[in-house]
Amino acid sequence: MVLKTFGWSFAITALGLVAAVLYGGWEAFGIVAILCILEISLSFDNAVVNAGILKKMNAFWQKIFLTIGVLIAVFGMRLVFPVVIVAISAKIGPIEAVDLALNDAERYEQLVTDAHPSIAAFGGMFLLMIFLDFIFEDRDIKWLGWLERPLAKLGKIDMLSVCIALIVLAISAMTFATQAHQHGGTHVDKASTVLLSGVFGLITYLVVGGLSGYFENKLEEEEEREYEAEEEAKRSGKKVSVVQLAGKAAFFMFLYLEVLDASFSFDGVIGAFAITNDIVLMALGLGVGAMYVRSLTVYLVRQGTLDDYVYLEHGAHYAIGALAVILMISIRYEIPEVVTGLIGVALIAWSFWSSVRRNRAIAAAEGKADSSDKTEVSSGV
Repeated sequence: MVLKTFGWSFAITALGLVAAVLYGGWEAFGIVAILCILEISLSFDNAVVNAGILKKMNAFWQKIFLTIGVLIAVFGMRLVFPVVIVAISAKIGPIEAVDLALNDAERYEQLVTDAHPSIAAFGGMFLLMIFLDFIFEDRDIKWLGWLERPLAKLGKIDMLSVCIALIVLAISAMTFATQAHQHGGTHVDKASTVLLSGVFGLITYLVVGGLSGYFENKLEEEEEREYEAEEEAKRSGKKVSVVQLAGKAAFFMFLYLEVLDASFSFDGVIGAFAITNDIVLMALGLGVGAMYVRSLTVYLVRQGTLDDYVYLEHGAHYAIGALAVILMISIRYEIPEVVTGLIGVALIAWSFWSSVRRNRAIAAAEGKADSSDKTEVSSGV
């Protein structure tokens, strides 16, 4: 079952890693491997959400999402979106950006380096909002309870995450402006660009969240109408066009899933800029990682759930938070790509190990309870 579900993902992973070695040697291999791990880990909660909604859809719409939807996710968000970001930041055409990335690496690297402060501000704000909204939410399951409990209480303050994000952006922009002034003011104008890019990052997050909420509300309305129609049909003895209602609800489900997938893709794509500026390595790593979203989704739909590892979602969001902080710091200071990637991988691995230990502790406690019950029964006899 595992090989059948993940076979294509394993094969594409092998091809992607071989291509990375041929393209840039073992250093490129390491960067692509880190990008793959980060994208897979950050997409775990995406797959869980997808599976929960796909179960409500008929076979036709499931196939539409797992084919057309995945093509949009892989080629649209993971391959095209990074090019668009670079093109907008460097003020060049998308085709020219791709041509420079493939044929004039030095010029492309210079453009990306010049555009890095605005990219980092945009991405850092977007990722920071994801992390803050997660950490300020009161959850039943807490990984680092000593930290998450007080933050959950603070999260009851409205718009706290937005205020914190704007404060971080203001500090970053002022720090960058101070640095530019100390170096002769050659990049003073970019300080305002950093501020503007960060604001756009915040707006993008709010828009994506608003669209997700809109489609979610539409989905709930359609499901409620379908339920009421079915109940009315039962009472009156008339037939109702369930196929039409189900199809309409499924259409909203599909749109909702696409918006959600786009929002989940943002963190991986933008986080990748904290690890590498090479568009080829980025496409390889994110493209391979995106395939696992499909495989995980199929596995979850067919086998049930993988959320036994309850802290993985926490680890992924802490990795997002770390990437956000690193991106904001990288506006002024240069941070090695491998170090950036390893921090995220380490957080996710830690959360996975914590989940395993939790499961073992629960199993041991249940084993003791069973043995004590058996002892009581035998002594009673």
